[in-house]
This record gives sequence, C-alpha cells and structure tokens, in this order.
Amino acid sequence: MRISFVFLFAVTVVISCNNKPVYDTIIRNGMIYDGNGGEPYKADIAINADTVAFIGDLKNASAKNEMDAKGMAVAPGFINMLSWATEPLIQDGRSQSDLRQGVTLEVMGEGESMGPLNAKMKDQMQNGQGDIKYKVEWNTLGEYLNYLEKKGISCNVASFVGATTIREYVVGEDDRAPTAAELDSMKLLVDEAMQQGAMGVGSSLIYPPAFFAKTDELIALCKEASKYGGMYISHMRSEGNKLNEAVDELITIAKEANIPAEIYHLKAAGKDNWGKMDSVIKQVEKARANGLKITADMYTYLAGATGLTASFPPSLQDGGFDKLWQRLHDPAIRMQMKKAMNTNATDWENLYYGCGSPDNVLLLAFKQGSLKKYTGKTLAEVAKMRGTSPEETAMDLIVQDSTRIGVAYFLMNEDNVKKQVALPWVSFGSDEGSYSPEGVFLKSNPHPRAYGNFIKVLGTYARDEKIISLQQAIYKLAKLPATNLKLQKRGELKAGNYADVIVFDPATVKDHATFDKPQQFATGITDVFVNGTQVLKNGEHTGATPGRFLKGPGYKN
Repeated sequence: MRISFVFLFAVTVVISCNNKPVYDTIIRNGMIYDGNGGEPYKADIAINADTVAFIGDLKNASAKNEMDAKGMAVAPGFINMLSWATEPLIQDGRSQSDLRQGVTLEVMGEGESMGPLNAKMKDQMQNGQGDIKYKVEWNTLGEYLNYLEKKGISCNVASFVGATTIREYVVGEDDRAPTAAELDSMKLLVDEAMQQGAMGVGSSLIYPPAFFAKTDELIALCKEASKYGGMYISHMRSEGNKLNEAVDELITIAKEANIPAEIYHLKAAGKDNWGKMDSVIKQVEKARANGLKITADMYTYLAGATGLTASFPPSLQDGGFDKLWQRLHDPAIRMQMKKAMNTNATDWENLYYGCGSPDNVLLLAFKQGSLKKYTGKTLAEVAKMRGTSPEETAMDLIVQDSTRIGVAYFLMNEDNVKKQVALPWVSFGSDEGSYSPEGVFLKSNPHPRAYGNFIKVLGTYARDEKIISLQQAIYKLAKLPATNLKLQKRGELKAGNYADVIVFDPATVKDHATFDKPQQFATGITDVFVNGTQVLKNGEHTGATPGRFLKGPGYKN
C-alpha cells in the first residue's frame, strides 16, 4: 500500500509539472499598485471567472485572453463615493465617463435615494423627469438596484438610503418634526433598506425638506443603520458660514448613534470661509483621535453643482417645489426672495451670495427646449440678454422651466483643494452622473467632474503637482473607500478578491473636460475589468455589462 501511494504521488507530480496552468485572463508585465499604498512591484495577474486567481510570475501559464501591460500601472478599480448615476445608468448602462477614469463602483444616495417610494413619490419621479425618460418599475431601494443589475450595467452599484427620501415618504415636504409614530415608521424604513443592502443613511441638509430635519431625528435614523453595521454620510448643514458648527453636528451624530460618519464633498465654500479649512481638519482629526470613525470625500474642482433653488431660503420652499413655484408668482414674495438672495445668511446656505457674483453662477441643465439656449451661459449673461436683474432672472427661469435648474456655483479655492487631496482620510466622489457624449446626454451640460474628477487625482495632483504619490492616490481611490464601506474582497489587488482591475499609463493619464466643453472623455486608462469581465479594451468599450449590486453589511437574503 505504501509503495502504491508513493508511485501515485510521483505520477501526479509529473502530470502537474507537465501541464501548464490555464486561466481566463493574464495581464503580464505590469507594475502592480495593489491599493494598500505601498511601493509598486512588477508581476503578472491571473483572473479566473470573477476572481483574481494569482499574482506573481506566470511565465509558465497561459490564458484564453492575454495582454501585455509593460510600462503600465495595474490597480484595483476605483470607487465613486458620491455618484448621481441613478438615472444615467437607466439610459445607458455602459457608465462610460466614469469607466474611462477607472471607476468600477458607483455609490449613490446623497440625501435622496431611488427608494423607498410611496405612490405620490412614484408619480413625482415619473412626471418630473428631464431629458432621461423611464418607467418607475420599483418601490424599494433594493428593487431599484436589482433593476439596474438585471437591465445590464458595466459598473458595480451600491447606495445609501436617503434621509430626505425617508422623510418625504412619511412626513412629506413640510417644515415640521415627525410625530413619535412617524419617527417609528421612518426607522422601520431604514431597517428595511439596510436589510435590502443599503450602505447606511445619507443626508443632504442644506436642501428642503432635509433642511427641516433636526439633529435628534438624524440620530434616530442613524441608530437603526448602526445596528446593521452601516455608516452615516452627509452633505452637511453648512459648508460656509456655519461650517464648523456643521462638522460638530456630524461628529455628534456619529458619537450618539455609534456609527462611522463621512463628510460628503469636503469644502469651505465662499471666500469669507476659505480660512476655516484648517480648523475643520483639526475638528475631524481630534474626533478620530478620540476613537470616532470620521472620514470625508471630495471632488477636485473649484465649483459645486446643484439647483438654482439653492439661492433661495428654505423657509420659502416649505411644502416642496410646487409651493415654491406658486410663491414665485407673488410680487411681494419675489421682493422677499430678491432681498434674501443678497443676504449673507447664517441660518441657511445661500450659494448665490457665497459665490460672490452672478458671473460665478453657470447654467447647466434645463427641461424646456425653449430655455436650452441658455445652457453654458452665466446667470449674469442671461440676465443681460433678457434685460432683467440676475435675481429676477433666476426666479423667472425656475417658473418657466418648472424645475430647480441645474447650475454650477464657483465657491472654492485651489489651496484648500490641494490641502484636502493630501489628507489620509479623504477619498473621492464626482457628485455627478456617468455619461457618454452622445444622444440624450448632449441636451444638457454636466459639470466637468463627471468626465475628469478621478483622473485629475492621478494626473494633476499625483504626477504633475506631486501633492501625493501615485500609490497613495490609488489607495485613496480604491482601498480607503472600500474599507469605509466595509466591502468584502474589493479595493485591493489580492488573490481571492473580486477582479475589478484597471490598466493605465501613469505618464499620460489626463482629463480633458472643461466647463465650456465638459463632454470629453479622459484618456490614459486603456483596460478595465469588472468582476473579471473586460469592459474596456485598448480604450474602447466592449459592450459587456457584468456590473453587480453590491450589498451593505446589513443585507439579508
């Protein structure tokens, strides 16, 4: 028996030695940036099905699909921590503007999420659509994300459940606190969303009706998410005049709800507030030193983008957009609005005043065809064309378009952007959709961050200005956000992890999108794999749609 065993073992070894391993894909000769922030190293990567099978020397192996990455960087796919690809992915699942920057995961849910929806909210979503038209075929957040996966998407998707959406579902759009029974209902909705795979609770507190939520309401919702291991992520109550107080509120919520918390698009908005960034950094780092898990994300531009209604006080938006639209027909209220727009308010976030001039308000997106001629012009330019004051023009345009109108506000300064890029606890989010420069997407102008936010980290801030090293940039684009989201087997190149892999040329990666011409793809990313399937090959989209709905830590089958 012993002799037979030895003989069998010897035969097995010979067969193994004579048979070369065969994989689905081998990426050869690349410089591996594994996502951990350490020095890169030269190696080959093998992929089988959706998984990284091996990293090392594969000269004795073969694959059905082989590529030579000599002179190229090979890295884990990037994570967009603040994506508004909710509707663009319904229109076009290829996710091209982000995919061509190396983004393999879109994380949604800044205050508003695509579920849960009641009948009224579904009607509003159906009837309020802009250029992108679709049938609302879901009710819950989990159903929406499953809908995207079934439809076919090239990227992975995940989402926070929006505190605004939860509030609208139960309370509506009025300026009042929820009753005890209503708060219980809101907490149940958070529970359901977490069990369906939400990453946690997301808020956007400068916008009505989210503005009407008090801190204790947010703590209550976050306590529910905390039970499931989720996190809280927030467009804080102020990024300007009350910036430090807003950071304190986020830290309080994190502490009271025992939950990790992240600041959406970290910034100091408005020239008078630029000097506050150092104190904000100290606030966060003190909280981190005291054991709280506080992080942030950012975009790499000096302008934010949101609705033109962010120039109006929340008190005049009580009851929702329809009530605001009606109020804008009242001459007396219009006079109040004009005065408010030119007030350096401390009780609400006045983006019109914060950007300093109507020359710094760029019009991006209209619903009505008759107004699209103003796309790409400043509010000051349109006011001059129409012969009305900038304030009156803003009100008139909102009435005529019957939407909040997409605009960019120039609010930040470059010194702070560089300072934030270097922070070890800051990752990145575009705060935009993912588009292609074709079809329906050409009817409006996106913010250029949709096409350039992540490449600017690699090209401008790592390579050109050396604010951080390339390996640090990749850590902050991949492993850091994956860790914050508690994603398993993502954000790091490692045998056994999911094969979200990108190949790029560090010497040539570049963003090309500008505010004048935003719909221009970034260049330098040549190949992208999502769950082991190649979606970008030699810079061209393959048409593959292997993207998945990635579930949060509370997911239950």
